[in-house]
Amino acid sequence: MTTNHASDGAAGRPATSPTDCPSNPQITLRSPAELADALPYMLGFHPTDSLVMVTVQGEAGRFGGRLRVGIPTAPAEWEDTARQVADCLIRGSERRGGKPDGIVLFLCQDPRDGESPQRVMTRLRPFAQRLRLACGALDVPVLEALCISAGRYWSYTCGGTDCCPAEGTPLAQPGTSVMAATATFAGLRVRGSLKDIEDRLAPLRGPWAAEQEEALERAATALVPKILDGATREEVGAETLALARALMRRMTLAPPVEGGPCADDWDDALLGHDEAAALILGLQDREIRDIAAEWMEADEAAPALRLWRALARRCVGAYGEHAAAPLTLAGWVSWAGGDEPTARIALSLALRADADYRFAQLLHHACNEGIDPEGLRRCLREERGRRERSRRRPAGTTRPPGRRTSDRRRRTPRRSEGNEQ
Repeated sequence: MTTNHASDGAAGRPATSPTDCPSNPQITLRSPAELADALPYMLGFHPTDSLVMVTVQGEAGRFGGRLRVGIPTAPAEWEDTARQVADCLIRGSERRGGKPDGIVLFLCQDPRDGESPQRVMTRLRPFAQRLRLACGALDVPVLEALCISAGRYWSYTCGGTDCCPAEGTPLAQPGTSVMAATATFAGLRVRGSLKDIEDRLAPLRGPWAAEQEEALERAATALVPKILDGATREEVGAETLALARALMRRMTLAPPVEGGPCADDWDDALLGHDEAAALILGLQDREIRDIAAEWMEADEAAPALRLWRALARRCVGAYGEHAAAPLTLAGWVSWAGGDEPTARIALSLALRADADYRFAQLLHHACNEGIDPEGLRRCLREERGRRERSRRRPAGTTRPPGRRTSDRRRRTPRRSEGNEQ
């Protein structure tokens, strides 16, 4: 099986052939050990508590589409999950370029309290079997099925004790394999574990969370009447954008240690509870959020991403659903900057916060389809240019076609449901 680094990224996207990108490093994976070692580089992070499925295409056995979902905790859900993920991956591959010739699946889960890695492998074996049967029912064989737990792997398709001992086989030490060397040469990196990335976007806990929820309550009491009143809505929007820009400048002037373990703590300390509350509620307005989405490149991207992550962490308690807006913006800035793995995680979390959040739905689909974000970047640049030209236009002149008007319906806070996003 061969992987080409030009295509590693978007779920469901066919792999690029060597003739399409002759300068891109390629590597052939010949064993379960090499497959297990390659998984984090295929995804961009170490999957935790995850089912990962990758299609194999063509005579060369090139990797194509990929899919990652959490492993259901209840075994009663395994059969339905197996059917759904097999159908999603195989039908999606058929729509994009042809039926897969095979599938490689990975079950990645660390032991629970008091559980051994070998017990994890045994416990998940029935799930692996259901996945193999579901793929086989669609005439696509599972070529390899691996369980990865606590730094070891097992193959569910191999019955030999010589090559697959009962205690499992240790994974290669990080950075020592051919795959690691090739990925380094190609400029690819593994961004920690799935849990690491999700934790950076998770709500705060403890005393800070209680104080933040109180601030959100105060802000909602003050802002909701203004947002519902058309006469003051534009004033609230202008205040929200001015505050966001001020906080981005604050973060630019106070950068954390690059890659340091306390970078998020640093950003949290820069953001007051009342400031965060006002911004979180203001971003529930669809047009304000769309303007904020324009800060996705050049010098604006880094402080914007830090701000959206910090705001997502402030959506605590009863305001968890409000996180859909900052999480979607964090996903968009990550995707626009080329960090597709982090983008997909942020967008998935946005949909977990609010499954009906339309902007997150559209971006998640586009990112997973491998669509170039430049089209949306271009639209946002053009909209920003039109708005800036409109501000410079003398009073009394006609508005240009397509300009947003003040009486257009806007998004109200999350507690007023039913508005378009």
